[in-house]
Amino acid sequence: MTILPVNPAENASPDALCAFLAKCRDAACRDGRPKLVSISLAVDALDPLAVLESIFEPGEPHFYTERPGADSAVAGAEVAVAHTAHGPDRFASVQRFIDRTLDDTIAVGDVNASFGGPHFFTSFAFLDEVENGEPFPAAHTFVPRWQVARAGATTTAVANLLVPPDADLAVLAERVWRAHGKFRGFSYRDSDDTVSEEKKTSTTLREVGDYRVSVARALARIDAGEFQKIVLARALDLAATGPLHPLRVLNGLRQRFPDCYAFSAANGLGQSFIGASPERLVRVSQGVLETEALAGSARRGAGASEDAAIAAGLLHNEKDLREHRHVLESIVRRLTPLGLKLDCAAAPTLRRLANVQHLHTPVRAVLPEDVRLLDALARLHPTPAVGGTPREAAVPVIRELEGFPRGLYAGALGWINARGGGEFFVGIRSALIDGDHARIYAGAGIVAGSEPGREFAETELKFHAMQDALLG
Repeated sequence: MTILPVNPAENASPDALCAFLAKCRDAACRDGRPKLVSISLAVDALDPLAVLESIFEPGEPHFYTERPGADSAVAGAEVAVAHTAHGPDRFASVQRFIDRTLDDTIAVGDVNASFGGPHFFTSFAFLDEVENGEPFPAAHTFVPRWQVARAGATTTAVANLLVPPDADLAVLAERVWRAHGKFRGFSYRDSDDTVSEEKKTSTTLREVGDYRVSVARALARIDAGEFQKIVLARALDLAATGPLHPLRVLNGLRQRFPDCYAFSAANGLGQSFIGASPERLVRVSQGVLETEALAGSARRGAGASEDAAIAAGLLHNEKDLREHRHVLESIVRRLTPLGLKLDCAAAPTLRRLANVQHLHTPVRAVLPEDVRLLDALARLHPTPAVGGTPREAAVPVIRELEGFPRGLYAGALGWINARGGGEFFVGIRSALIDGDHARIYAGAGIVAGSEPGREFAETELKFHAMQDALLG
């Protein structure tokens, strides 16, 4: 990426912008390839979700994620450049696209600010291939035309545009100038126009398949030695009396689960995949990789004493500890060949959410210079927390046992910046929104000793948050 010493906030004018874009077009003519131009500006404090609500269009792709507890949020919409891929090579294909794009990128402004410069918003489905008719491809990444992000007290707005050798500079300049003015003094659209419509009442809620039967079949295969663990999900199909607005639902989730990744990924065709995921898959910042083992679950108690008793039981439950150990051992086994020296605690601690608590072990490592975020992601996904152990034996039979395609459920969603940093989370505690219909997902890890009724109850617990958000 070429970073020019140009401050777009100084002497800003349409004429100066046209002159700058003319130089970018000259570079595109010289190289015979379009240039991605990225302009970053520090702006007054903005709420990225409120901005996205104000300009929400069902026909435009968007990506949003936030961790309210970490005071971090980013939203991007519309498409400057994009790439899709499928098959076992999909992670490497996305990395090649990112590399090619950055080779032809010209960036100016507050590029080194938190969330400055172009970001690649990326989603990987659970499997390398998706079935016909699924709303999201096996891998998709895009640089948005506009992006706004908050990191602590800093808000950064980014405009990205593709400048081909035959670019109409007047059109491009007018588009950027309009965006510049909007984010310098953003005026939120009245909520009556966006997400404040009356909440709809569910008309039907239908189970897909018979979960207890699926768990019993999985236990038989575990007893036969086919695999040690498999994660099986349930799907509930909900129909409402009117359209479900994904961002309105997301508002409720981020308020209730501030320590989770609230997220929304829209395909621009009317479908959105939203949720509040508790599970980080991988994060890279300043050369340090962070991941975690999150497996083994129990409900929260009604009061402090009951909550503490349930937590103590979870920390000493042999079945849950064994399930957690499968996940942690897989992380170590898959990342060690990359040359990472992993640092983690000897015993799990508790990760407490509003409605459930999990066994949790953070894992850290310094990332070697020749290893990148997507290299680690390709080895980690899917972890035993959402797939199974051994992965090669368990994952291929999940579709057969569950009876529905997962799509982005339990997939990997996140972003990568131009410096190689980024963050991905696991697409769980989630729903696929399509007009007045939604499919919500929840899963549980099945190991020897699992009981179909108990696993069903665990998924019921995990369903509650999304059902409450959808039904108001």
